[in-house]
Amino acid sequence: MRDGRTAPGRARVRAFAAVAAVVTVAAGLAVRAGADGAVAKYAGSALYTVLLCALVVLCAPRARPLTAAATALALSWAVEFAQLTDVPARLSADSTAARLVLGSTFNAPDLFWYAVGAAGAWTVLRVSGPRG
Repeated sequence: MRDGRTAPGRARVRAFAAVAAVVTVAAGLAVRAGADGAVAKYAGSALYTVLLCALVVLCAPRARPLTAAATALALSWAVEFAQLTDVPARLSADSTAARLVLGSTFNAPDLFWYAVGAAGAWTVLRVSGPRG
């Protein structure tokens, strides 16, 4: 039985997810500080999906690794495709938080890098996630 099926197990899974979210944000900031151009951009795209996966697990600790990663990927793609409209750009113009979460401009290669992030997150959940 997965560790996340009992109340103490869910607490451990949530703690793991919270730490993963903090580490992911720190990694994103480190990449932005230490790299530029395409490396920083696409690493940021992959880490965006990793962060979403950690947040999915934080909210739904009983989710299977594939479900959590697929949900994060779907959310990432939804945000990217929303950028084909003017809504994210309008919101981003008035809000730093909206710019960080929604971006403003569609970029097709991001779709691939979101999948890379989802695959990485799935691997971490599958291999080293808390188990009972």
